[in-house]
Amino acid sequence: MFALKVGLVVVSMISVAIGAGIRAAPYYMPLDNNGQDFDMAKVIQASGVKQFILAFALASDDGQCIPTWDGKLNQKVADDTVVLGKVKAIRAAGGDVSVSFGGYNGVDLGKACHDVNSLANAYQIVIDKYSLTNVDFDVEHDNLGDVQGETRRFQAIKLLQQKAKSSGKQLFVTLTLPSTTVGLSDLGKNEIKRGVELGAKMDLYKIMAFDYGGPGADQVNSVISVMEQIHKQLKELRKDLNDQQVYAATGLILMNGHTDQPSELYTIDTFRKLIDYANQKHLGRVSYWALNRDRKCTKPVGWVDGSCSSLEQQPWDFTKTLANFH
Repeated sequence: MFALKVGLVVVSMISVAIGAGIRAAPYYMPLDNNGQDFDMAKVIQASGVKQFILAFALASDDGQCIPTWDGKLNQKVADDTVVLGKVKAIRAAGGDVSVSFGGYNGVDLGKACHDVNSLANAYQIVIDKYSLTNVDFDVEHDNLGDVQGETRRFQAIKLLQQKAKSSGKQLFVTLTLPSTTVGLSDLGKNEIKRGVELGAKMDLYKIMAFDYGGPGADQVNSVISVMEQIHKQLKELRKDLNDQQVYAATGLILMNGHTDQPSELYTIDTFRKLIDYANQKHLGRVSYWALNRDRKCTKPVGWVDGSCSSLEQQPWDFTKTLANFH
């Protein structure tokens, strides 16, 4: 993704309602790419979509074990009022949010916090700040394959879930992972295996079905092929789930407009057809990167930009299309 890759896997029993009601949910950067300017009540009214995944909660750029927005020390979660205001506006309009930890850029809290308890405490600060019942872990780039960091992350997730359960609450955990032309990479499969081995219970495995280097000539069928290959892989990795349960434990993440790959282009029609696929297979969630880009560019930006789609469109066209996932 453009300055923002996504990767997420959910940990939790599939018998629990997937995603705690979060089904159709674009990613939204509230403090970057002009996200501060968005009136979320108006976005909800215009699009019909009420759930959003806020990105990204990171350690500070200098590597301190402090949860921040986008790695900036002047955007500490503990001191935040701006994002909290966005969350309150979304909930007042009948919606809800998840917060995504990690992403392609920045310092992951799993690297900055050097023991399980400090990492779990950092995550808990974010959960408590925004009264979250949904969290997302976006594992990609150099965090994918970091066995020490992955182990610490899953152990911390397990502590979070135990704390939520002891308090009579539910915590839904999603894991976001990148894809390849042949499905999950070996590193992605190992990530899932490690979570299972460590007893971190994922609710949903969200797949980034973009930036995977596909041919681009037939984007719809290319994505479906990737997702079906991942479905087969997940059935092998999660033998405790039947065929339909694996689909229900799978999330699809798209990217609106131009992606970072010159061969990839996701139009409104692409979204419509892939959402039809998601409905037919009863996937657990559909998301896209990103709400900040759901508008046309007002000036030349090159191939891809973080604040517009590089397509001719009306504001919120992609989000309105996402509302058709049910």
